[in-house]
Amino acid sequence: MTAPARPPALNSAGLSKTDYKGLPSTLCPGCGHDSISSRIIDAAFQLGLRPHSVMKLSGIGCSSKSPAYFLNAAHGINTVHGRMPSVATGAMLAQRWHTAIGVSGDGDTGSIGIGQFKHLVRRNVPMVYIIENNGVYGLTKGQFSATADEGQHLKYIGTNELPPLDLCAEAIIAGAGFVARSFAGDAKQVTELLKAAIAFRGMAVLDIVSPCVTFNNHDDSTKSYAYGKEHEVPLHDITFIPDYAEIMVDYDPGDVISVQLHDGATVQLRKLGRDYDPASRLGALALLENSKHTGELVTGLLYLDQRRPTLPEALHLPELPLALLPEDLIRPSRESLEGVMAGFA
Repeated sequence: MTAPARPPALNSAGLSKTDYKGLPSTLCPGCGHDSISSRIIDAAFQLGLRPHSVMKLSGIGCSSKSPAYFLNAAHGINTVHGRMPSVATGAMLAQRWHTAIGVSGDGDTGSIGIGQFKHLVRRNVPMVYIIENNGVYGLTKGQFSATADEGQHLKYIGTNELPPLDLCAEAIIAGAGFVARSFAGDAKQVTELLKAAIAFRGMAVLDIVSPCVTFNNHDDSTKSYAYGKEHEVPLHDITFIPDYAEIMVDYDPGDVISVQLHDGATVQLRKLGRDYDPASRLGALALLENSKHTGELVTGLLYLDQRRPTLPEALHLPELPLALLPEDLIRPSRESLEGVMAGFA
């Protein structure tokens, strides 16, 4: 007899991992962006997110195609190049009960969208902002982006003479409360950082180095798989533990720092020989600056600040999202309008 098929494992929302998948990818085989999409699926499944409560946002570029490849049942908004932050701001003011996941690229964020990105962070819009960082414009044949290495040479493009932008440093300076960097090839770290970012109540920025296998996977590029594997220096082992379920974790001996998030969830940081405090803004900036000179790809949770109010809180918006407010609360009555007009008589 043939054994009956085993039913798929279900999460706390009663859904299987298949319920979190998207369309088949049309990106180049081996693209780091596809790995990140898979990690988003893993994180959403493990957290028990309900796809219809998720809002996916993106701009233009290879990275901005990624939302099509995860959470097929979620809401999706694809904007124009560099303009995702302003659309995300409006969307989250109107429907603050959604979980917003924005996917951008180093060009979409660091070049045409840098102004919008900085103001999105400054306003502390509650969302997860993922930068799929490969150092090139892959959709338009591999020109250098704003994060490309100074002095890097590509056969058909020439030599990049300009210094790169560090988008993690830009996010910290602008006031982001959760800033992390990872490498697309580090599946465990990316998944745990994503889960922690989703649970964070404010603006969470994840800069994920994601090699472009077609245009920028040379061994001397800091955005290549070889460089990432050889030079990655994790700040800590990171395990995210949701507050609604106990997860047993087998740790090696060592000191552990527990950082409490607002919803009761915990990010646990295991020290690996670095005396590093993710609550220090100056320490995070110094670490990023030093890593440029040492050639290290420092990954992990770089900075955490839970004190800032989110944009809806700063604007004193009602708990009920603006999109759901009844008409009598958002549309002035004829009598009130007549009173206003009478005041100009």
